[in-house]
Amino acid sequence: MRASTTDADDRPLVELAVVAPTPSTSSPSPSPSPATGPAASAPGFSRAVRCNARSSGSASGTADGDGLSSYPGNAISTTKYTAASFLPKSLFEQFRRVANCFFLVVAFVSFSPLAPYRAVSVLLPLVVVVSAAMAKEAVEDWRRKQQDVEVNNRKVEVFDGVQSFHETEWKKLQVGDIVKVKKDEFFPADLLLLSSCHDNGICYVETMNLDGETNLKRKQSLDVTAGLSEEHSFHSFKAFIQCEDPNEKLYSFLGTLYYGEQQYPLSPQQILLRGSKLRNTNFVYGTVIFTGHETKVMQNATEPPSKRSSVERRMDKIVYLLFAILLFIASFGSIFFGIKTKAELNPGSYAWYLRPDQSSIFFDPNRASFAAFCHFLTSLMLYVCLVPISLYISIEMVKVLQSTFINQDQHMYCEESDKPARARTSNLNEELGQVHTILSDKTGTLTCNSMEFVKCSIAGVAYGDSLTEVDISYGGIEEASGYNVRKDSTKSKRSVKGFNLTDGRLMNGEWTKESRRDAIEMFFRVLAVCHTTIPVTEKNSVEISYEAESPDEGALVTAAREFGFEFFSRTQTAISVHEYDPVLGRKVDRTYKVLNILEFSSARKRMSVIMRTEEGRLFLFCKGADSVILERLSKDNEKPCVTHTKRHIEEYSEAGLRTLALAYRELAEEEYAAWNKEYSSAKNSIHTDHDAAVEKASEDIEKDLVLLGATAVEDRLQNGVPECIHKLAQAGIKIWILTGDKLETAVNIGYSCNLLRKEMETFFVTLDNSGANAPEGCSQEGSRMAPYEQIDRKLQDARRKISLKGTSTPFALIIDGNALTYALTGSLKDSFLDLAVDCASVLCCRMSPKQKALITRLVKTKTEKTTLAIGDGANDVGMLQEADIGVGISGAEGMQAVMASDFAIAQFRFLERLLLVHGHWCYRRIAAMICYFFFKNITFGFTLFWFEAHAMFSAQPGYNDWFISFYNVAFTSLPVIALGVFNKDVSSSVCLEVPSLHQDGVNNIFFSWSRILSWMLNGLCCSIIIFFGALNAVLIQAVRQDGRVAGFDILGVTMYTCVVWTVNCQLALYISYFTWIQHFVIWGSILIWYTFLIIYGSFPAVISTTAYHVFWEACASSPLYWLSTLVIVVTALLPFFLYKITCSLFYPQDHERVQRTNSKGW
Repeated sequence: MRASTTDADDRPLVELAVVAPTPSTSSPSPSPSPATGPAASAPGFSRAVRCNARSSGSASGTADGDGLSSYPGNAISTTKYTAASFLPKSLFEQFRRVANCFFLVVAFVSFSPLAPYRAVSVLLPLVVVVSAAMAKEAVEDWRRKQQDVEVNNRKVEVFDGVQSFHETEWKKLQVGDIVKVKKDEFFPADLLLLSSCHDNGICYVETMNLDGETNLKRKQSLDVTAGLSEEHSFHSFKAFIQCEDPNEKLYSFLGTLYYGEQQYPLSPQQILLRGSKLRNTNFVYGTVIFTGHETKVMQNATEPPSKRSSVERRMDKIVYLLFAILLFIASFGSIFFGIKTKAELNPGSYAWYLRPDQSSIFFDPNRASFAAFCHFLTSLMLYVCLVPISLYISIEMVKVLQSTFINQDQHMYCEESDKPARARTSNLNEELGQVHTILSDKTGTLTCNSMEFVKCSIAGVAYGDSLTEVDISYGGIEEASGYNVRKDSTKSKRSVKGFNLTDGRLMNGEWTKESRRDAIEMFFRVLAVCHTTIPVTEKNSVEISYEAESPDEGALVTAAREFGFEFFSRTQTAISVHEYDPVLGRKVDRTYKVLNILEFSSARKRMSVIMRTEEGRLFLFCKGADSVILERLSKDNEKPCVTHTKRHIEEYSEAGLRTLALAYRELAEEEYAAWNKEYSSAKNSIHTDHDAAVEKASEDIEKDLVLLGATAVEDRLQNGVPECIHKLAQAGIKIWILTGDKLETAVNIGYSCNLLRKEMETFFVTLDNSGANAPEGCSQEGSRMAPYEQIDRKLQDARRKISLKGTSTPFALIIDGNALTYALTGSLKDSFLDLAVDCASVLCCRMSPKQKALITRLVKTKTEKTTLAIGDGANDVGMLQEADIGVGISGAEGMQAVMASDFAIAQFRFLERLLLVHGHWCYRRIAAMICYFFFKNITFGFTLFWFEAHAMFSAQPGYNDWFISFYNVAFTSLPVIALGVFNKDVSSSVCLEVPSLHQDGVNNIFFSWSRILSWMLNGLCCSIIIFFGALNAVLIQAVRQDGRVAGFDILGVTMYTCVVWTVNCQLALYISYFTWIQHFVIWGSILIWYTFLIIYGSFPAVISTTAYHVFWEACASSPLYWLSTLVIVVTALLPFFLYKITCSLFYPQDHERVQRTNSKGW
């Protein structure tokens, strides 16, 4: 259908230039100047949005009636299944497990004449297990469906395109709609901010649902749309947006708004993302850009990496081993059966009672091979109980209950933040008890991420007398550095959050008496102006607080306020400050016009603000890492000032402080005008090289700076961190700290938190050999070497020292980011990892988030042991996902690390209890549970095999078919679950007092192949004792009242009774810590067996078959039955009992010594 002329006329000319293809033969069509759009969309920037006009389309889409293709709706779905796909998809998921697939095949075969027992007895356990798992999947998916329905049906006000706003559901929104979002409401889609209740178009947004950050973000509309603050303003509003295609990048956005025949560049500052919430703003207006699954939050909604514990992976191998045993004994019996069947043709071996001359194909001496094959299929069904069908679902239940215990542990509850520990997944509980290496972030993980401004250096003069935490905990630093501090300064009280500088030369306006007053004034002005902080005034309070993007920035702005430069107001184009005027001797209000903000990034390591003063002067204020600022200084800087500032920065770093350098430059009007034109062109560009063009323009202006000084901010250690790290080190856990801080800062924090200790032999691997902490021998010669060779030599020297001193001395490795770049390349990678693995502590400095993730992956691969990563910020997400276990700390940097983690804790010190207590218990419980599971199945399954051998492999089952079906489901299931949930070898206090117990899990003592095979051998021995004991005790005796001897029905009941008693009593012997629950389930399971035998035996013979009245008529009244049960069970338990006593008395392991020593306290 051809678009109408009216519709075409309504569209901006620039949109026609973008959307409509231009024939090569035609001349270029005119377009409004200067809003000339591109003739074709750049790759990745084809999004075309008509504001206030529904059914916007893509420039590259297939044309519809309007010449544009429709974008998807705003409804979302996060469910795994639909009503139509649930059954096939969930069945597929269940039968991906080898065990379930095997039982399904057996169930099908059981409907054939080959089955040794009724099909329903095989099918029912499979149906129960699979149905339970599918029901769990259905419940979880139904909850997701309910959440989707609730979100899709939320209300929002949308402009009808004619005269007013009306409420509609989120799911009905379309690209191009104008919506009104009110205070404390979530944004329904990705919106372009048009205006707000404020005249300058400012609003405040909380992005916790996106990136986990709790601090508010300031968003601001373009000036050209800020006036659209009334409903009637949108009656004639028409605009066109060309922007990037949907992508997952939360912090970037490129686009252009064409409005009023002008074009305006768009940035993330104008974008309101779905999932974020409007705060401290009454309302905003915005136009929908991305909807539904094209929004950035949905583009980021990827499945987290699937993690499985090493115990689970080994359990799969044991299941395969049981399959191999099953195939072996089935094959063995079938071969024997085939040979015996073929021998029936011989006159001397003729069994006349079997009538082989008239038998079916299942026993045909003339077709012995085929008969053996049929017997093989029958044997597979007969010995199916060897494979534990309920193992996986039992383990899932146990892990969920274990996770509940972790969540409810009051010792891991943080009262300060009101946050308990959380097991976000139950798959990795036992991995906590096997952690070999911990890789930790520093800031916010070991420290509080609550910054305090404690010292500064201005114009080469150091200010600040406070002792830092490193000074206090690791004495002698100030003497070694030559930096004198006043000891009595620690007595001063910190009355202002974020500020703890005590120096009379700067406080209360005394700085005006200093010789470098002008430099000090400019230093304070940079602190007060160069930032992106938002001032917030609480109701009924005159004091201003600050919403900063980082705790560091908040501390710097707070410090400026305490020095007399109080930032109190921000608009889109201006910053207002109450400044102390040294000439007037009082505070005055000054407003600085903000011309450009060159934002901070991890790559730039700096931020700059260009502004105009009230006097008309142009300044660039810059703050950033000293390594970045110092290389951009003008040659006109005073050398003594630069030299002294560098020395102070080194001293601050050695004291464990975070440092930033401050600088400025004054700009000429002509220089700024030329640069701004270049910068604006780069900002307005829409192509893949946009970021590079902006960075180049920023580099051109951030040069020839005048150094003002440096700041030093302290991030104090969390409570209990040194004690926790000491305890984890005693447990034999190797600890790595991966941080972006300078080497000196990280080293001294390492000493203060007990990661580095004085008795350690320390290896420094760095390309900068001039540092005070560099090891001897790294002199001028080393610095002239090629970096690769230099790192190689240091690694070899360190390896040589370790080989000479052995394990008697603990070693620590310290390496910075530059050296690490070389150490992870080529042949150096293996050499570095070999060295690092031999060290008790490793400290990696100046690390990027990508390097953190890479190191984590390499350590996990190299050690082949369990690795745990712990962090609190968005830059730690890659590391958490790479590690075997990711632990997130819900700290000041938000919840993004927590959302990507497997376990969440409020403070680092809780890691001690999580690993040494819950990790130890969960590992021992799961390991014992799995071993016991296979023991009881081997015990039961091999009694069937011995009976088969005794019956000449005739495929006659030794038990009633329902006995076999209910063995794993009813008579032995609850005790094994109780073992996995409640058993404790030692108390929690002992786990913490004897941290070396953790090494049992690291070395996998309780789930080693020797331990697994020993349990299987125990099951094999029990099966032999039970079968041959019952055979000789019962089979030839007259057990019935009428004098008849026992048949295989009584033999089967006797053997089964002995099996049930043996496996349950075996568990009672193993359990270290009894509760009433364990007594109830163990002895209750035995009682359930007798109850079932009575009830099932009372059914008609056609149903109960061999169990018909067998208990009341034969077993219950026979003393032989009860006596033989007692003797056989005791005899079967005796080998394990003697083995356990012998090992405990004469060859005790560490955990047994600890258990015996502390048993009196139980």
